[in-house]
Amino acid sequence: MKTLRRTFQSLSVRNFRLFVFGQLLSVTCTWMMVIAQDWLVLELSGNSGTALGTVTAMQFTPVLLLTLYGGRLADRYDKRRILILANLTLGVLALALGLWVVLGTVQLWHIWLFALALGTVNSVEAPTRISFVSEMVGSELLPNASAMSAAYFNVARVVGPAVAGLLIARLDVGPVVLINALSYLATVVSVVLMRPAELHRPTARPRKARVVDGLRYIGRRPDLVLPMALVGVLGLVGFNFQLTLPLLAKTEFHTDSTAFGLLSSSLAAGSLLAAFATTARRGRPTALVVAGSALAFGALEAVTGLAPTLPVACLLLALTGFAMMYFAQASNHRIQLGSDPQYRGRVMALYTLIFQGSTPLGAVLTGWLSEHWGVRWVLYGGGLISLTAAATALVTGPRFTRPATPEDSPEPSARPVNSPAS
Repeated sequence: MKTLRRTFQSLSVRNFRLFVFGQLLSVTCTWMMVIAQDWLVLELSGNSGTALGTVTAMQFTPVLLLTLYGGRLADRYDKRRILILANLTLGVLALALGLWVVLGTVQLWHIWLFALALGTVNSVEAPTRISFVSEMVGSELLPNASAMSAAYFNVARVVGPAVAGLLIARLDVGPVVLINALSYLATVVSVVLMRPAELHRPTARPRKARVVDGLRYIGRRPDLVLPMALVGVLGLVGFNFQLTLPLLAKTEFHTDSTAFGLLSSSLAAGSLLAAFATTARRGRPTALVVAGSALAFGALEAVTGLAPTLPVACLLLALTGFAMMYFAQASNHRIQLGSDPQYRGRVMALYTLIFQGSTPLGAVLTGWLSEHWGVRWVLYGGGLISLTAAATALVTGPRFTRPATPEDSPEPSARPVNSPAS
C-alpha cells in the first residue's frame, strides 16, 4: 500500500490531478487521429513511404524553427493561458481536417497543410506543457509527476491505436478525426479549473527571456550536453516508429489497420511499464543510467528488424518500448532536475527541439530507405547507430557529469511560491 501511494504521489496535488485526467482523454484521441491520419496517407498515396515521411516532416519542421521561441514564451508569459489557447487552436485544426475527410474532398495537400499548422502550434504547446509540470507539483515531486505524465501518455498510446484500428474499420477515418477535435476541450477544461494560487510559480519572470541566454546557460552546463546529444541521435535514427510501424504492418506482414494498431499498442505497452517503473525515482539520474538505457534501446530496435512474424514483432516492440521510455525519462529527468527554474522553459524547449525537431530529417530518410531497402533495414540501421552512440557516451560520459555551480546561473534562481496543500 505504501509503495502504491509513492507511485501515485503526485496525483495528490489537485492541479496536477486535473491535468492528468484531461490529458489522458485528449492524448488518447490524439493517438487515434495519428493512426487515422497515417492510414489515410497510405490509402491516398498507394502505400508510399515517401508520402508518409513527407507528412511527418511537415508536422515536425516547425519544431525545428519555432520551439526555442516557444520556450521563450513559456518563460516570459503565463503557461496556463498559453496551454488554453494552444489546445483551442489544435481543436479547430482537427475539426477542419475531419470535415474535409467526412465530406470526401480530402487530398494529400490538405493533410500536409494540417500537419504544418499542427506542428506550428505544438512548437509552443510542447515546451510550455513540459515545463508547466514543475509549476503544478514543485521540484520535489517533479520526477514522480514526469513519470506519471509518461504513464498517461503511454496508456493513451496503448488504448488509442487499438481503438482507432477498430473505428477506422467500422466508421472510416473522418469520424475518428472529429472525435479528436472534441477531445481538446478536456485539456482546456482541466486547465481552466486549476487553482492559480496553488501553482509553484517563479517569484519573478525574466523581462526579456532571450533565447540566446538559454543557449549560453546550457553551454555552461556540460552535464546537460550528454543527454541532449543522445536524445538527438536516437530521435533522428531510432524514434521513427510513426513511419516504420504502418509500413511494417502493410508491406512486411500484409495486414490491416487492426494489426497496425496492435503493433503500436505493443510498443506503447512496454513504454507504459517503463513509465510506472520510473515513478519510484526520487532524484536526478546519473549519466550512466541515461547512456545504459540508450544502449539497451539500440540493441532491441536492431533485433526487432529481424522479427519473422507479427506476434514476435509485438513482443520485441514491447521490450523496445520499455527501453525507449526508460531512456526518455532518464534524459528528461537529468535535464529538468539540473536546470534553474528561470531557464527551464528554454532548456526544455531545446530538449523538445532536439527530441522532436530531428524527426523531419529522420522521417524523410526513413521514408526513402524503406522504399529502396525495405522497412527492416530502417530498424537495423537505426538500432545499430543508436547502439554506437550509446557506447560512445558510456566511454566519454565521465567528462559530462560536472554538477551545476552558482556561476552557471547568472540570474538569481527562482524559488517556488509557497502554496497551500491541495
